[in-house]
Amino acid sequence: MPPATAPAERTAPRTAGALRPDPRAPHRALAACVLLLAALLLLMVVRLPWAGDLGMHAAVLERLRADPLHPGNPLVHADTSSPYYSPWALLLALAASATGWGTFTVLRLGGLAALVLLGTGIGAFVRTFTRAWAAVPLALLCVLFLDGVRLFAWSGFPGLVSLSLTLAYPSTLALGLAFHLWAMLRGALAWSGRGLPRFLALGLLLACVLLVHQFTGAIAVLGAAAVLLGARPRPAAAVWVRVGAAAALAVAVLACWPYYSFFSLPGAGALDAIHRPLYDHLATKFGLAALGVPALAARWWRDRRDPLVIFFALGLLVFAAGGLAGHQAWGRILPAALLPAQLALAIELADGTARRLRAALVPLTAAALLAGAWTQAGALSYVLRPAALPPPLRRVHTVALWPRFDWAARAMPPGATVMTDNYYALRTIPAYGPYTVAPAYPDVFLRDGTRRRDATRRYFSPAASRAERLGILKEFGARWVLQRTGGPGLPPDDPALRRAARGPGGFVLSEVVAP
Repeated sequence: MPPATAPAERTAPRTAGALRPDPRAPHRALAACVLLLAALLLLMVVRLPWAGDLGMHAAVLERLRADPLHPGNPLVHADTSSPYYSPWALLLALAASATGWGTFTVLRLGGLAALVLLGTGIGAFVRTFTRAWAAVPLALLCVLFLDGVRLFAWSGFPGLVSLSLTLAYPSTLALGLAFHLWAMLRGALAWSGRGLPRFLALGLLLACVLLVHQFTGAIAVLGAAAVLLGARPRPAAAVWVRVGAAAALAVAVLACWPYYSFFSLPGAGALDAIHRPLYDHLATKFGLAALGVPALAARWWRDRRDPLVIFFALGLLVFAAGGLAGHQAWGRILPAALLPAQLALAIELADGTARRLRAALVPLTAAALLAGAWTQAGALSYVLRPAALPPPLRRVHTVALWPRFDWAARAMPPGATVMTDNYYALRTIPAYGPYTVAPAYPDVFLRDGTRRRDATRRYFSPAASRAERLGILKEFGARWVLQRTGGPGLPPDDPALRRAARGPGGFVLSEVVAP
């Protein structure tokens, strides 16, 4: 029997060279990063930075609050339907009416709900592929930062800057619901005890995603198709019958939705022009996501029907087809290729079996995440004062926030129509209740949109006569005019106008007193 170890030897302290790194340190670092990002995004919910379509979504709530059954066009005084009148918008509007909360308060709560659904949805979907703890935080970081080195923000693209500006948009909520849909579908396929009610609930959820945000709904359809095609074992005939019943229910709900005709939307070619930037500078906008391609290749090598690989292939195919056919609106499907690549990378880093691939991807992914974080670091300026930003971050490019015209909206009654040609005023004033003569965005249901834009151009043309301008105001029922001092249009001291308010940037709001 060996001699007992001396007490002095048992209690002797370790030397510095004998210390080993804590294996839990990377996990703690990942958790800290995710918590900091969650805190930042919660501050975005409070601040609600405005540099995009927030005014449109606020206008939708204003119209639904005023008349939940016949809200009319959200931007101009016209009795038309609108694809923005979704179940989610109706729920928010009813909540605002019941509580008396303001439109922007309700939008903040909607943004909070969307953020929670997106975060938990990514986690739920990733958990269907792996139980490795690090996979979920890595997936969140990859989704937020692995886009490109050229700043890009667009509804439905969940990079950090883009998400900060679109938290309260329907697209964010729809994407969160889509992740939950895919996770629930994988669970239903994996457990044969799930019967028809489960699949019918999934059909209702899919219809809701499609109604809330049509482009994200298309991504949800591709993801569901990938889950079905990649299911192991292959679904039995009874399962396909349930899937067909769920699809039929989704189609029936879409056909019966009373606020707009869903099946009139796919043929809308008017949206192609504004989506051309989605096909520009692809390498710099989305090149960092290419790190996920080796991870997808490894997954394909192990399983030719891997759902993430199929999802990526379907998304890339539709995106390429849109570019080749000149249908740039199809570019909104691009997250269907980016998200599976980002998620596959996170899963392979956390739980992949190809050790050499992991060893190569770890430093590359760390560098890419740092590059993506630096590219989007300007998002901090949305919640911090310029003086509070570290000096290097003050020079980082970001999407500038828009000027607000609440000072002008306060002087007008809800439902009033204002004549203006200012880019920002057209997109922000309807958020407070008034209408504009010209719509700020293409609208497939507004038949006289071109006539309204032409009339606005004529009104502000230097060659237009006073009589022509007065006639345009009368034709569209415009009782207010917003313009810059010294700009074209009726001068603010014209006898037909009465100055009502003056705002920053030389803007003047005038009331039409003698059209």
